[in-house]
Amino acid sequence: QVQLVESGGGLVQPGGSLRLSCAASGSIFAIYVMAWYRQAPGKQRELVAVISNTGSTNYADSVKGRFTISGDNAKNTVYLQMNSLKPEDTAVYYCNVDLVGVTTGRLVYWGQGTQVTVSS
Repeated sequence: QVQLVESGGGLVQPGGSLRLSCAASGSIFAIYVMAWYRQAPGKQRELVAVISNTGSTNYADSVKGRFTISGDNAKNTVYLQMNSLKPEDTAVYYCNVDLVGVTTGRLVYWGQGTQVTVSS
């Protein structure tokens, strides 16, 4: 059994910052990729940022230069530092982890989502 627990969402003014965290726990053998997606009301879920187990990263064009994804392999945790937030960043943010479980094989897991609201 694998669980993802997200934290760090909230209400912030435009130009502000937030840091999201997602911790994976349970019977994990290896993690390949950790990512953050977001879904705004009435829109499709979109990839925000991704980090591989080698440390390589990729970002959506809309967040490049403002968001930073990082990981702590020892803690099976991924972070998303969000700076210079804009109202259009308002969405539910979901953690996504591609991993191999001890008994389940390779699967993709989703977090429960955390609301980020950017508003004055």
